[in-house]
Amino acid sequence: MKFLKIENPDGEEEEECTTTSTTSTTTSVVCGGAAFISCNFQVTPPIPRQLLFPGARRNLKVFQLKASFWDSIRAGFLKNNATQVIEPPSTPPEEEEPLPQEIVLFEKTQPDGTIEQILFSSGGDVDVYDLQALSDKVGWPRRPPSKVAAALKNSYMVATLHSMRKSPDAEGSDQMELIGLARATSDHAFNATIWDVLVDPNYQGQGLGKALVEQMIRALLRKDIGNITLFADSQVVEFYRNLGFEPDPDGIKGMFWYPRY
Repeated sequence: MKFLKIENPDGEEEEECTTTSTTSTTTSVVCGGAAFISCNFQVTPPIPRQLLFPGARRNLKVFQLKASFWDSIRAGFLKNNATQVIEPPSTPPEEEEPLPQEIVLFEKTQPDGTIEQILFSSGGDVDVYDLQALSDKVGWPRRPPSKVAAALKNSYMVATLHSMRKSPDAEGSDQMELIGLARATSDHAFNATIWDVLVDPNYQGQGLGKALVEQMIRALLRKDIGNITLFADSQVVEFYRNLGFEPDPDGIKGMFWYPRY
């Protein structure tokens, strides 16, 4: 198993990142958990791009989506790079809930005229049994529905991919199907961990897993969460590496404890 870390050593703490819808060429995402992955965004003065992203020029044509993704994040960090002194508030501010987003990743027309849209949402409205059906499709072992419901409820963010089909002959009868999910837990200040990343096998290989993870990272960055971790099976380590994750940074290892009975 690998411990992965991603760093964006850029600028001041960001207040806002530009959100763009993204698609890519290929991915195989049946992950959700064996190796530990972390993203750590350091707050340092602006550094020339060639020092920030070694090899970015070399990889630009191959990973165009990756480069533009981190460029958009970098732009957010550089918006307010002047040093500011902020007095602490007299009373603790009320904690803000993550604002849900809904983005159309792409749209296509089927031969029968049906229009299909793939929607990303960070709103977290997931039916437990829809998630169980999706887990069955990717071959995950079944978990107690009550525990799955508790995990969803206690997550800091739940991101989904839905297929929405609109028939030209039946207005108002849109069909929605859950085809992807990822969720994150967090201390609401510094750290977040992404769990249960999965995409319907019928929709794999279209870049949807990559888009799902990228959109979730952007949503977490907008909430000022700078250290992001996740678990990955060995066969998807390269998938996350291509998103900028680094395995075993500085020799750091993920540690696991299991009950011995």
